[in-house]
Amino acid sequence: KKKKKMLASSSASLLGKLVKKCPFQNLPKHIVAVLPMIQTACPVAGNKSLHEVDNKMWKDFHSRCPFGAMVRERYSSTGEASGSTSPSSTRPLQAHAKQALVQTKASSSVTCSPTTNHRSSTTSTQSTSTATITSTPTTLPSISTVPPLLSTISHPPIEPIDYLRQAIAKKKMDGSYREFKSMTRTAGNFPVAQHTSSSRGEKSEVTVWCSNDYLGMGQHPTVLSAIEKAVLGSGAGSGGTRNISGTNRYHQELEWELADLHKKESSLLFSSCYVANTSTITTLVNLIPRLELFSDAKNHASLIEGIRNSRAPKKIFRHNDVDHLNQLLSESHPEVPKLVIFESVYSMDGTIAPISKICDVSQKHKALTFIDEVHAVGLYGERGAGVAEITGDMERINLISGTLAKAFGVYGGYIAADSDVTDALRSYSSGFIFTSSLPPSVTSGACASVKYLKTHPELRLEHQAKSNKLKKMLSDAGLPVMITPSHIVPVLVGDAKLCKQMSDRLLSNYGIYVQPINYPTVPIGTERFRFTPGPVHTEAMMEYLVQSLVQLWKEFSLPLSFSTTTVSDTTMEVKSVGIAAC
Repeated sequence: KKKKKMLASSSASLLGKLVKKCPFQNLPKHIVAVLPMIQTACPVAGNKSLHEVDNKMWKDFHSRCPFGAMVRERYSSTGEASGSTSPSSTRPLQAHAKQALVQTKASSSVTCSPTTNHRSSTTSTQSTSTATITSTPTTLPSISTVPPLLSTISHPPIEPIDYLRQAIAKKKMDGSYREFKSMTRTAGNFPVAQHTSSSRGEKSEVTVWCSNDYLGMGQHPTVLSAIEKAVLGSGAGSGGTRNISGTNRYHQELEWELADLHKKESSLLFSSCYVANTSTITTLVNLIPRLELFSDAKNHASLIEGIRNSRAPKKIFRHNDVDHLNQLLSESHPEVPKLVIFESVYSMDGTIAPISKICDVSQKHKALTFIDEVHAVGLYGERGAGVAEITGDMERINLISGTLAKAFGVYGGYIAADSDVTDALRSYSSGFIFTSSLPPSVTSGACASVKYLKTHPELRLEHQAKSNKLKKMLSDAGLPVMITPSHIVPVLVGDAKLCKQMSDRLLSNYGIYVQPINYPTVPIGTERFRFTPGPVHTEAMMEYLVQSLVQLWKEFSLPLSFSTTTVSDTTMEVKSVGIAAC
């Protein structure tokens, strides 16, 4: 009995050390991203023979795994580390790893796998991509006599930060890891910007092709002048929330201009349109009992988050599929309040919603409508109110959200609606109440931009002309451009890692900056470049871009197919300036 207790104590101590010290014991099975780290940290997981592993790797292994020395000692005792030329010495070390450490029972084993917990009590076959260490070395005491003790050994929890490291490692492996690119714009010279390398601090001049400052209003003299006057007159910040000393005349003037733009009774400013969307949806659900939500399948992340956070009953209709929306609305009880949520321009595919048809179906079922015009305000319509201005549906839509950070070139978001709606949001929305208001300089500059674009449709016409011309140039060159009915110019790559590599090559070798678009912004397998040409891009810039892309495609051995993908989900009659025929 005493001997068994000693063995149990020794075995428990040994297993405890393994659990505490092995850096891989808590990694979930599905995270294959850590395998390269395992290859470096633990040579047993590699495909090298023992005699190929140098002392540095063994020291690294031993420093990370308390059983590293025992593994090497066992191999040395069999002659496989001494330069033996027997066939077994040339087998991969991974194959030999199955002869290494501890045994729990005659019919079961303790499995030490880099991607699983050390709790397996049944025999299993591990894949060749992981290091599986099972069996009983003669130098270690057997713990097969005390299996009940193993079930009482608890595993210490993984350090919380390790989960974050694993998540980042996964992103780096699958190519979806994103890096900031420092692009310092020079007012009056955009889209040319100064790129500062994050690694070496070197500076170079590049042309930006993925900015959402579509019309270059962020550097327009009218906007800059308004910002300067507000800063000198009112200072930098607003001084508080809108309810506590943070409302000034600049906020009021901007809200009046936005309400007038969309032909609504009022509007309400938010810190961003992301906050405007999430806060509006959750507040409506909290205030309207039994409200059901109907969302387009390709809605923006802000709309999706608002829907999820609201915890309201929801139904997703296929992208721009009015018949499917009608079917889902028909399945809902007639007396239950409903809200249909959709966008006008979908920024990644460049599709445009059939707004009139969606309004028809919504009115048929007495449903409220909420449209996101973020990628349309300033760009479409006679005064820049968006696609709904062209289709004549602004008055039929209950809520319109927009941004001041894209075509208007400044910052912030808003909701335009009847005064009852905005008053409810002002009084109940946490995203509005508990945050500082936009600075006077921002609201003054945005107000100047909105006013200017109301009376200058020529910028919208030039923007559409540049977009259409670039699509044709890319198509004629055989590049896989997706022909869209909007101003968006997507060029399909289809692989996250490749898209990142090509983007880096464009920046370093050609002085062209376009950010790779990958998951979760677009589905896996549809990674792309998203070009945003505008009035600020010259003909020479466009020609150089196309030539550079053709050369890049050749460098990466990608086919120039001379065929295009057409993205067109809806048909719309053009009633005013600012939109390409769909």
